[in-house]
Amino acid sequence: MTLQHHFHAVVWIDHRESRVVYFNADDTEQHVVRSHAMLHHFHSPEGVRHIEDKKYLHEVAEALTDAQRFLVVGPSSAKTEFVAYLRTHAPQLLPRLAATEPMDKCTDGELVAHARRFFKTDDVMQPQAE
Repeated sequence: MTLQHHFHAVVWIDHRESRVVYFNADDTEQHVVRSHAMLHHFHSPEGVRHIEDKKYLHEVAEALTDAQRFLVVGPSSAKTEFVAYLRTHAPQLLPRLAATEPMDKCTDGELVAHARRFFKTDDVMQPQAE
């Protein structure tokens, strides 16, 4: 996937599906990744749900490789499990991770509107190239 004209991306992730949306001020391009395995969740002593489908997480990470900055959102623990996966299996993406935020299921329009508002503020806070 090559999306050179989109600097930002947002990924909404749960344990079954992810929507990775690259966007700029004028348009969007979406990539949907679905889990390949039956959901096999378990609770650790800390009460954290774990995603067993590493192929799913790998495909979500692959879908983000062209993003220069990305936001991870979603319900439950899937978003934090995905970031933990990145730390171990795709650490080169971590400097591009802007934030992780909770977000319930939403429409594509609501997801992109939220991400545009987020990056409008985030971009102001980033160091500027000289």
